[in-house]
Amino acid sequence: MGRLTKALLPVLLVSSVLSGCATHSDGSAPLNQRNWPICSVLGGAVGAGLGAIESGAWAAGGGLLGAIGGGLICYAQDGDEDGDGIFDRRDRCPGTPKGTPVSHNGCPLPQYPAAPPKAEPPPPPQEEVITLSDAGDVLFEFDKSNLTAEATAQLDKQLDKLRAADVVTIKVEGHTDSMGTDAYNQGLSERRAASVVRYLVAHGVQQSKISSQGFGESRPVADNSTDEGRAQNRRVELHINR
Repeated sequence: MGRLTKALLPVLLVSSVLSGCATHSDGSAPLNQRNWPICSVLGGAVGAGLGAIESGAWAAGGGLLGAIGGGLICYAQDGDEDGDGIFDRRDRCPGTPKGTPVSHNGCPLPQYPAAPPKAEPPPPPQEEVITLSDAGDVLFEFDKSNLTAEATAQLDKQLDKLRAADVVTIKVEGHTDSMGTDAYNQGLSERRAASVVRYLVAHGVQQSKISSQGFGESRPVADNSTDEGRAQNRRVELHINR
């Protein structure tokens, strides 16, 4: 065996021993960068023992080479004792509990409380429209806002629905045909809508839920050039929101 081979033999054997125990299968590293002096001592002892087999002079040389080799091996190798994915030589927070999210230096990331779920917007109100028109029964006396018996009978049929607890608002809209001036029809539609409101309140519908508005002849639903069309346009609409 040549002199060079004999000189390197302690280093090779030390490397094999220390590499085998440098890192365990669970990520721990009893011999790592932080305890490289221990590795040097162990390497020196192993190297000196191997060198002594040859001669006393070899013991000194083998011890020196073993110490240098052991220190370098442990300095180059490292483990992950707390299993956080950060090597121990870069881990500023050793012993982090398993499963804790960590930053690049192994320290736990700040934990923030989860944002509360966004409240779902309330569903839009459901609107129901009840239309009473002269096309069925005459609602008002001619050119007046007084309700006819036919009109009150139609309203009586709707009272239970209008008095229901789930009703939020009721808007009463008055409409006329095109006979007469715009200004006159506007006022007539307002008076007729108000007449319906008074009747409903008198029969148990909450006044706070009811409002009225007149539109005159501005919103026809049929042809004002015919008797049938004008009768449909003379109407009252109840807009019920739940």
